[in-house]
Amino acid sequence: MTTDGEPDQPLAPGVSDRADVVAAATAAAAERSGEAGRTEERYARPDADRLSAGMLERVRARRTGNTEAAFFDLDKTIIARSSTLVMGRTFMKDGLLSPSTVLKGLYAQAVYQLVGADHEKMEQMRRAALDLTQGWDAERVRTLVRETVEEVIAPLVYAEALALIEQHRAAGRDVWIVSSSGEEIVEPFARYLGVRDHLATRSGVDDQGRFDGTLEFYAYAGAKATAMRQVAEVRGYDLANCYAYSDSITDLPMLSAVGHPTAVNPDRELRAAALAMGWETSDFVAPVRLRDRLPQVERRRDKVLVGTLLAAAVGAIAWRILGGDGEQGHDEAA
Repeated sequence: MTTDGEPDQPLAPGVSDRADVVAAATAAAAERSGEAGRTEERYARPDADRLSAGMLERVRARRTGNTEAAFFDLDKTIIARSSTLVMGRTFMKDGLLSPSTVLKGLYAQAVYQLVGADHEKMEQMRRAALDLTQGWDAERVRTLVRETVEEVIAPLVYAEALALIEQHRAAGRDVWIVSSSGEEIVEPFARYLGVRDHLATRSGVDDQGRFDGTLEFYAYAGAKATAMRQVAEVRGYDLANCYAYSDSITDLPMLSAVGHPTAVNPDRELRAAALAMGWETSDFVAPVRLRDRLPQVERRRDKVLVGTLLAAAVGAIAWRILGGDGEQGHDEAA
């Protein structure tokens, strides 16, 4: 079984003879999941590990005719930090987070940058974030991200990632951002970057347009690979000729789903797995201001930074999880 609960899928040509390495590394990652099974029952709706029929129909409607694609993780792959932690700071002035939460977010971001977060910590951060953001107006959050994306996220983009994205476009491949961050963050950033397609975590929304504390799709670990296979089916991609880039061992299924995987800024476990599999590794080290590299992108100079919310939210969670003072409450989000 894969980490997303699906029957095992065949690996891309060229890696099938090393399936034992993939299986061992995937099992090691899953071993750290802690309460993952119980938390799925509480926080995720049925089939949250795959794209719904409605989501797939929207993917199908935007079909380009290309038969190859490149799938990029976001955090530490396209940008130098955690997008959720960074954007959390954008929401405080809007009143969604308290100043103390923001300070904890800054601490959590520093820890995340230095040591990362394993599967269990990611699960804890996810649960805390869902609790914290329940009741937030989804469109309000999306608007805040759109208004601040240039100032907050764009300066963190790796020049190497931009170059690769352009190379894949020039080769006639579709480009996708595949991220466990919320759709409210990923979609505006992808649009700003000029990337048409994305797969991101999708939160449940109630009849009033507010987050209801559940997930419709959680773009994490094996679920990323599941979604990529679904997308490939409706778009007509040959995954054996597709590319994927990520930094984390939790994205081993995502990397294994394609014929051309690359470990970017890999954590220790992914670097070892990539070495065993004979995969390419790359170290991205040069964040640049996106508007300096892509002057054609729209600049929202008429907007003022509206706040510092989500990263602050994320920060509180990470503060508690990654070594904080153990405080509990709605201020501690991730």
